[in-house]
Amino acid sequence: MARIVGVHGIGKYRYFLAAGSAEGAAEVMRAKWDRYLHAGLTGGAPYTGQTYLAEVAYYAHLLRKEQPPATKGDLRRMDPAAQLVLADWMRQVAASCTGPGETVTGLIHRFAEWLLVRLGPHAKDFAEDFCPEVAAYLAGADAAARVRSRDAVAEVIRRTRAQVVIAHSLGSVVAYEALWAHPDLSVELLITLGSPLAMRGVVFERLQPLPQAGRGRCPRGVRRWVNIADKDDIAAIPGVLKSHFDGVTADEKVNIDWADFHTVRNYLGCGAVNEHVEPYLKV
Repeated sequence: MARIVGVHGIGKYRYFLAAGSAEGAAEVMRAKWDRYLHAGLTGGAPYTGQTYLAEVAYYAHLLRKEQPPATKGDLRRMDPAAQLVLADWMRQVAASCTGPGETVTGLIHRFAEWLLVRLGPHAKDFAEDFCPEVAAYLAGADAAARVRSRDAVAEVIRRTRAQVVIAHSLGSVVAYEALWAHPDLSVELLITLGSPLAMRGVVFERLQPLPQAGRGRCPRGVRRWVNIADKDDIAAIPGVLKSHFDGVTADEKVNIDWADFHTVRNYLGCGAVNEHVEPYLKV
């Protein structure tokens, strides 16, 4: 079996609730990622139990301990930290819908309306996961949730002796910081999918280590770094990482779905990762 590790994105706490443990949640997610990757590798052939990933590193429960339960239905009812993430994110995604002198609450209301009109309720649900979890992870340089999450990811990479790390969404931030925080880790390939790593005012300026002279750097233990982003992915802003990070091998744009623009299912299933992971599946 290839030594491929996945790092999940936002909105995965429900797997912990259903399974009752982080280990159970990770196994359920690994089985799903195997099916998604199989679809991409085979062009949609029936899945018959093939195993491609060694493990999915699970950390959602570690963020949840430091945030209140998500409030569905009204983005204005988020906690203040999540509201600030949403407002800063909104300024980049939908600058055209802002008005002069508006309060954070006013900006959030306009953004909610914009999401519903342009992308439908799926995008609004996405925002209700994205903002609280990003806020919880980036609460401080040494926030307990941040340290625990990146240590959990590092432990899986180390234990599996991963050659390839596929990190989706917020998971790309956690994986990036884990690889920096644990210099003993070495991987041949890092694939980031729908990554917000370069998102100004939300993620980029809060990364550990801090970017220098406006640029981040590829973790020293990573031999190659390929970034893949859907052209409509509102979490991957900007979708091109080379202009913000030294050491990115390639940026690739895909068009997976105009509305379902961020799911790992579509990223793995569209075939964009095939040429990068296939050499490791033949070993």
